[in-house]
Amino acid sequence: MSSEAAKPPSPIGPLAGLRVLDFGHTVMGPTCGVVLADLGAEVIRIEPPDGDRTRRLGGFGTGFFATYNRNKRSLALDLKDQRGAEILRRLVLTADVLVENFAPGTMERLGLGCEALRALNPRLVYCALKGYLPGPYEALPALDEVVQMQGGLAHMTGLPGRPMRAGTSVVDIMGGVFGVVGILAALRQREQTGEGQKVQASLFESVAFMVGQHMAAGAIAGERVPPMTARRITWAIYDVFQAQDGQVFVGVTSDQHWQRLCQHLDLDEMGADPALASNAQRVAARERIMPVLEALIAAWPVEEVLRRCRAALIPCAPVAHPEDLFTDPHLLASGIMGETALTEHLSAPIPMTPVHLGDSRVTLRHQPPKLGEGSAAILAELGITPEQQAILARDHVLTLPAEETAA
Repeated sequence: MSSEAAKPPSPIGPLAGLRVLDFGHTVMGPTCGVVLADLGAEVIRIEPPDGDRTRRLGGFGTGFFATYNRNKRSLALDLKDQRGAEILRRLVLTADVLVENFAPGTMERLGLGCEALRALNPRLVYCALKGYLPGPYEALPALDEVVQMQGGLAHMTGLPGRPMRAGTSVVDIMGGVFGVVGILAALRQREQTGEGQKVQASLFESVAFMVGQHMAAGAIAGERVPPMTARRITWAIYDVFQAQDGQVFVGVTSDQHWQRLCQHLDLDEMGADPALASNAQRVAARERIMPVLEALIAAWPVEEVLRRCRAALIPCAPVAHPEDLFTDPHLLASGIMGETALTEHLSAPIPMTPVHLGDSRVTLRHQPPKLGEGSAAILAELGITPEQQAILARDHVLTLPAEETAA
């Protein structure tokens, strides 16, 4: 192996040198920002003086800020104060990308809309993440759960007549990632034209993209598709089974899978039965097959089921809780887990952007910032002296952490 081939990946990231102003809040905008940050961009999180509200959320939102704000710095500004808005405009002159997911019209009312900022910096890529792309709905308020209902995802996830949201902020996250795709495309075009442009991504259209497969199935069938919980059977064995000490999913999606399953689960008689040779035959005989498998798997612990199915190269998995992922050996070995400060006294390994790049790797370079952490250096770069910073902090135009407060 050559010395070049043996060189370890760089922790710097392919987007190093790009400056991103992240006005994101809650999940969608911060997701876009954190992916860019994980890939090496300098991301400055623009917050109100009292901080993004996800710093204070409880319930299932408790972990939002820590999860979506690593590898960023924080600049806490009152943009309604002209001094704060002026600092932001000066910062825009140094930026490559701006990300915002405010309600429609918010940035324009602050005098910080796309046209105004690109007039200052024509190279700026301005990414607006909204509930809807331009059209009849564009001014409506939206949330992840709203568009899951509106876009058919909740119907497909729930029971018949009982729509149910997905168990994570899947649309916010997907919309943020689509924002990254648009930003990278705009940056590539900027290399050719020298100018930035406006990029838009949205929640509703992200749902539509995800349920496109069901739209196609409905069009082909000529009727409304049922929820996944009541779906037509495509494969005879594609289910969650109860084992001795937990649950396990097993999916048999080819005739080769079936033969290997029978071999490794000691079902030689079924494997040799010509009436079960094809998937269509097995679907028709599902009421015969499933009780046998259910009884067999119920007698084994989960690890034994997994051992046999993995030996047979059958798709399978334990039914896990999110907390189980903290100790998952594969995730820990994959390099995507970053030991993240969740509170002042607690840290835990949290997944970062799940990509491997040949010449660089995603690393946890900075913990989620304290409110205003890194502001002093950013402001000094703009020519704002420590004395001026202290006055602005006194007037609540900006917030500096105690260790950065000018004497």
